[in-house]
Amino acid sequence: MELVLEGVSKAYGTQMALDGVSFSVHPGEVVALVGPNGSGKSSLIKAIATIHTTTGGTVSIDGRDVRAIDPIELAMLLGYVPQGFSYTLYSTVFETVLMGRRRYIKWSVSDEELSRVQRALDALEMGQHAAKFMDELSGGERQKVFIARALAQEPRIFLFDEPTSALDIRYQIEVMETMRRITREQNSSMIVAVHDLNLAYRYADAVVVLNRGKMVGYGKPCDVLTPDCIRSVYGVDSFAVENEYGKFIVPFRARESSGI
Repeated sequence: MELVLEGVSKAYGTQMALDGVSFSVHPGEVVALVGPNGSGKSSLIKAIATIHTTTGGTVSIDGRDVRAIDPIELAMLLGYVPQGFSYTLYSTVFETVLMGRRRYIKWSVSDEELSRVQRALDALEMGQHAAKFMDELSGGERQKVFIARALAQEPRIFLFDEPTSALDIRYQIEVMETMRRITREQNSSMIVAVHDLNLAYRYADAVVVLNRGKMVGYGKPCDVLTPDCIRSVYGVDSFAVENEYGKFIVPFRARESSGI
């Protein structure tokens, strides 16, 4: 399924959170949203998920405006993991992930539904915690549970708002590798907001750079995440290094005149 944004804008009173954002996402593609705090990443993901109504522009899936799609159908198409998540303290990990299948479950939970949940937990290395209550987990473990819930939902488009923010370095890499692999295998697509430019550089097919609600860059990471772009958007000097493991961005100095 192709997701297309055309001139998407969102205002909070007189403040423009998004201002004419346009890009497209194709099946099998991972698109990273990057930009400073307050640049509009979360607002954009919520606009795609129809959590926020837009002030202008359109978001469409295969030519259908998301606002015109039945909410139940849309919930099957979009898998959304927010920055902050709510959960029931006395729900188990397994029960929480099973909620990702609620649109498909009719009168009873089949063995196949249970297997889907278990596979999602195993993909995030959380299978051994299935019987634990949510309040027994660390923040990073809870974050992985909600990513697993999105996986169990089996949507066509994943929307992740900083899914690795509570994870340590190892799990950041493992989660991004897992999500990219699943996106490829299922021919789904993923939009992920991240702060770590190197995660975007390594795992994204395309990068959208936002600054004060405007899209100031869009394209392949190697073409977009340049020292000039990073200096302009973040007010930070950086350089790139390349070795047998890939290319990496190294920030080394904040510019006093950035105003950020």
